[in-house]
Amino acid sequence: MFILVKSRLKQQYTIWRCPTISEQMINEQIRDREVRVIDEDGGQLGVMTSREALNIAKEKNLDLVKIAPKAKPPVCKITDYGKFKYEQTKKDKEARKKQNIVTLKEVRLSPNIEQHDINTKQKNAIKFLSKGDKLKVAVRFRGRELAHTAIGRDILLQFAKDLAEIADIEKYPKMEGRSMVMFMTPKKDVK
Repeated sequence: MFILVKSRLKQQYTIWRCPTISEQMINEQIRDREVRVIDEDGGQLGVMTSREALNIAKEKNLDLVKIAPKAKPPVCKITDYGKFKYEQTKKDKEARKKQNIVTLKEVRLSPNIEQHDINTKQKNAIKFLSKGDKLKVAVRFRGRELAHTAIGRDILLQFAKDLAEIADIEKYPKMEGRSMVMFMTPKKDVK
């Protein structure tokens, strides 16, 4: 966040940079009257004024970093800010790696599809499910085909029956506009 200040003398603009929410406040930026202080080893030094905490940090040639601003009183840690920021980004990367992203893949069928085409679509579905993705199987009806939705339901249920070893039905077939849709998820034990 930037604050734009207009100087009256020379019509100059000065930009003051304010810390954003994601950035930690360090040293003189900490304006709280009292803070709970943790030393570099993780031991608690107790509650003290921010000035006292800053003096202790300067004696040790380290920074005072606010790590829990919403706590009462806020928690500050005496540490090297560069090292602290590096470890924080490292933790964020690890958390992103462990996060499992599930995407939704779609297989489209038609009411008058042949068995060979269904087999090809099933191979694609197996590939998607083995990667851990959810699967949306849709039968699209055109024109007079809309009068025969039972055929589409039978195709979807047969498709699910063929993939029963590796997938479960999350949502059974239902009409959505001109399409009948069914959702499948991979089984937990098979991947």
